[in-house]
Amino acid sequence: MKLTSACALALIFLAPTLPAQTDSAAPDPRLVQPERPTIATHAGTVARGFVELEDGGEWDNVGTSERSFFAPTNLKIGLASNAQLNILVNLIQDRLVRNGSLTASDLTVGVKYRLIEDDRILGDFAILPAVKFPTAAEGEGGTGTTDFSLLLISSRQLGSVAMDLNAGVTRRSGNGSSAPINASIWTASFGIPIRGPLGAALELFGYPGTAGPAGEKGSASILVGPTFLLRKWLALDAGVIVPLTGPQARAIYTGFVWNVGPIPGTRYLIRHPVPGTRYP
Repeated sequence: MKLTSACALALIFLAPTLPAQTDSAAPDPRLVQPERPTIATHAGTVARGFVELEDGGEWDNVGTSERSFFAPTNLKIGLASNAQLNILVNLIQDRLVRNGSLTASDLTVGVKYRLIEDDRILGDFAILPAVKFPTAAEGEGGTGTTDFSLLLISSRQLGSVAMDLNAGVTRRSGNGSSAPINASIWTASFGIPIRGPLGAALELFGYPGTAGPAGEKGSASILVGPTFLLRKWLALDAGVIVPLTGPQARAIYTGFVWNVGPIPGTRYLIRHPVPGTRYP
């Protein structure tokens, strides 16, 4: 635990020193950078000195008469022209967790760092290392483990369609009784423009099978739904998740992404907004 905590602190304090890049043709820093509703993320980052909030709700059908709800919340802060701090927590409501009371999950902190732009093979390529801390009680929204994860992100344009490919691994502390020690994920996500501010999100994603007492069979699912850019600083989404194979639940979701604006006192940081910014 000491090692992973030290890694998290190093990421937080070193990220602001990452080299900045400039681009006179960079887009408006108030334009939202949605990483939801898909499971995948893209290689773009919030402009340096800006704050963006992503929130929403998902209702899962986990049985003939059972329902669960969770609200994924992601606070994003631009650290450099190619780096972004992520602070994530979920609100959960499930009859098996604290008798159905609304509770918070463990806290996750990560830094997305874009390493490459416009590569012929990788497109825009970024990494997202993160640490999940056991801030919630085990069995009451938390797993009781400290998790280190690494996500690899490749983003490119296919004509007018934005494609994001992700592959990630997670390593957890503990003996695997509350959550598998090793886990992984893959995603292929597409942002499709329809007309004006209206678009669509389409994604295939999967969780390969895991081992141990808490292990599960692998699963694959499809996510699809509309997106709408209500204002340049506010995007809305809704849709469904349909399992293709494995234990993934059917679900409906809705949410928003809100570019709050610059942190007070940091306007001097945004003379050159971030390259790679885009609305998928």
